Amino acid sequence: MRLWSTKPSSVSQWTDGLRFDPARTRAGHIESWFLKANDPRGRRAVWLKWTVWAGSGDRTHAIAEAWAIAFGGAHGHVATKTSVPFERARFASASIGANVDGCTLTADAARGRVESGGRAIAYDLTIASLEAPLVHFPAPWMYERAFPRQKLVSPIPNARISGTVEVEGERWTLDAWPGMVGHNWGEGNSESYAWGHCNAWDDEDDVVFEGFTARVRAGGVLVPTTALCLRHHGTSYMLTGFASLARNRGAISARRWQFRGQGSRVTLEGEMWADTEDFVGLFYPNPDGTLCYCLNSKLAHAELTLRIHGRASRTLHSSRAALELATRDPNHGVRMYV
Repeated sequence: MRLWSTKPSSVSQWTDGLRFDPARTRAGHIESWFLKANDPRGRRAVWLKWTVWAGSGDRTHAIAEAWAIAFGGAHGHVATKTSVPFERARFASASIGANVDGCTLTADAARGRVESGGRAIAYDLTIASLEAPLVHFPAPWMYERAFPRQKLVSPIPNARISGTVEVEGERWTLDAWPGMVGHNWGEGNSESYAWGHCNAWDDEDDVVFEGFTARVRAGGVLVPTTALCLRHHGTSYMLTGFASLARNRGAISARRWQFRGQGSRVTLEGEMWADTEDFVGLFYPNPDGTLCYCLNSKLAHAELTLRIHGRASRTLHSSRAALELATRDPNHGVRMYV
């Protein structure tokens, strides 16, 4: 049930680094690394992203993008994005490392400036991981097999982010804000999914929760899959094995994700939700020409009930959770930003 082994991870050398290979990719490809951090004392958050996109028709003409969103500042939500040809960007092959239009990410730091639509976000941040060795979510088998086609891993699931962010002239000072770094890739976005993460609870400092529900197409049928993991006071519970996936349940609605999972030593049940004004809409084009709408909030509410064997049941709350909902429905009602 431990989330990691004391031995070096056999998957870390390729799940952290670039998966895209123009010479070998037969279909289209999407890939991204992202960093998020929440103000532990207020409702502000920053989300940064470095991406690769290659169409299925001409994968040799790929692009790289740098994204930046500031949630909840004096100017409201501010979202920016810049794009360059893939050949002008740099990505590490066996570690966390990206450089897109001067915006850089490593396992230790993120620096850059993203400007679009007359708005700008600049950042100079350090990343201090609280987990060693690296923790991978959801499970190695998902990276080694064709299913699911969209892969997700969290090389730094629990970090403290420090430094500065400049949002339209407003200066934010980050002093050990709870954060994380994630990585995902695949031939396209799932037709519908919810992803959530929280390590900034109202009354708890040593709990990290992450999970997703995705409706993925297999053999022409949409198959719902829910994976959940929890780190609680030094012990990790990973509900991502085949038996757990058969028992786990998840439900996605317009502004809410509900989930439940059970293992031999833990039961997790809860939900994440956000008001419409706390979402930022993002256009996620798929390589096959279809369009996914990502409704992104880093100011979501979370309620998580833990039933751990041998311990009293507890319910945790937060108003600083990360929640992303994806839909193909253009009438989702959230303002689209970039």
